[in-house]
Amino acid sequence: MIRVLIVDDHPVVREGLRGMLDSAPEVSVAGEAGSGDEAVVRAAELRPDVVLMDLRMPAGDGVSATTRILSGRPECRVIVLTTYETDQDIIRAVEAGAAGYLLKDTSRADLLGAIAAAARGETVLSPSVATRLVSHLRSPAPASLSKRETEVLSLVARGLTNAEVGKALFISETTVKTHLLRIFGKLGVSDRTAAVTTALERGLL
Repeated sequence: MIRVLIVDDHPVVREGLRGMLDSAPEVSVAGEAGSGDEAVVRAAELRPDVVLMDLRMPAGDGVSATTRILSGRPECRVIVLTTYETDQDIIRAVEAGAAGYLLKDTSRADLLGAIAAAARGETVLSPSVATRLVSHLRSPAPASLSKRETEVLSLVARGLTNAEVGKALFISETTVKTHLLRIFGKLGVSDRTAAVTTALERGLL
């Protein structure tokens, strides 16, 4: 018998999942939680084999709850069950230690199969999620900027012209333009504003 904890901030979703699982002889619903913080407490109390974890909830999201649950009970298996499948959500959940990532349109048969597989120690992913994850792992690591390129872009971010950047760094305006072209190529952009914005988003500035 696989003991399952259902975590979702919507009561109607929890009720629906309980109804699906209660009719399966191999699964027992150990309890429910309506937030990430409550999930951590309930997981410690009930010691389930598998946790079905919603991703976005008030009072502690699914990723932080997953991390906290697994830090106390690494043998527990957490399956994220959500409507979201952005690359960022998937990567954060996998990095937190989730054993699976399923979408809420998963069929009852697939959900039960995933719970059984997770309990056996396997990883379970929706097909679309698996495709996204493989694509992310295959994509090249973002290029880093050299020290000089970072200096140039930092001054551009402050609103300086190419000529002003050159004077500040004691280099020619032509050299500044060359650095900017290299920066554009590394960041995959075509203008100064996009370069600054992208560099900030990636934590390069």
